[in-house]
Amino acid sequence: RFREEGEIGLMDRSSRPHSCPHATAVALVEKLIELRRSRKTYRQIAQILGLAVSTVARRLKQAGFHRLAELEPAPVVVRYEYANPGDLLHLDIKKLGRFWKPGHRVTGDRQQCSDGAGWEFMHVAIDDASRLAFTSLHPDERGSSACRALLQALRYYRGLNICFRRVMTDNGACYRSRAFQRLCARLGLKHIRTKPYTPRTNGKAERFIQTSLREWAYARSYDTSQQRAAHLLPWLHHYNWHRLHASLG
Repeated sequence: RFREEGEIGLMDRSSRPHSCPHATAVALVEKLIELRRSRKTYRQIAQILGLAVSTVARRLKQAGFHRLAELEPAPVVVRYEYANPGDLLHLDIKKLGRFWKPGHRVTGDRQQCSDGAGWEFMHVAIDDASRLAFTSLHPDERGSSACRALLQALRYYRGLNICFRRVMTDNGACYRSRAFQRLCARLGLKHIRTKPYTPRTNGKAERFIQTSLREWAYARSYDTSQQRAAHLLPWLHHYNWHRLHASLG
């Protein structure tokens, strides 16, 4: 190699042969990928093409189709933010269990539970531009409770000189109720509903709910759900005025 190519001929080279008689034919690989795009399993593809399952798995991994999720890549996240506070108010609801003694999440013992304690619902509102949030606890998620929660939120924001033009909700029954529709019309609010099964559209409210669960609802061991509810407003004040927000710098 040195006599034929000089010093370049002494460089390391791949040990892979130039040809392999037993390699899967290109046409067969293309057919294999076509079957995978139709969401066939490894075993189904192997039976149709007469190949070993291990061969199917190896070729699909090389082509980047070994996971079904790769057949339909996730859509590009389109981030948006309204320019001014009051342009859009995100609304959402989180269902929380009541309790009169600490549960398994804290104790680790699933024998300890508060059977019959029922549920309470945290109605969430968050301003799209400033991320100022407001929450209130209600006994249900009916249209009447959604209306009360919206009025409480608007009073809170009005105290900060923020008046809203639009509200965004999911397609829950309370937000589709006639009472909620009439209230939005009376207040002059444009009601925007998210596309079904697309929670990312209302992502700011979803993110706030996750933060509230981590930093308030499940942050410590509460003796009762009433004690947890009493800590909600102090935590909300900390969230709005003292907690750092990475998205806003």
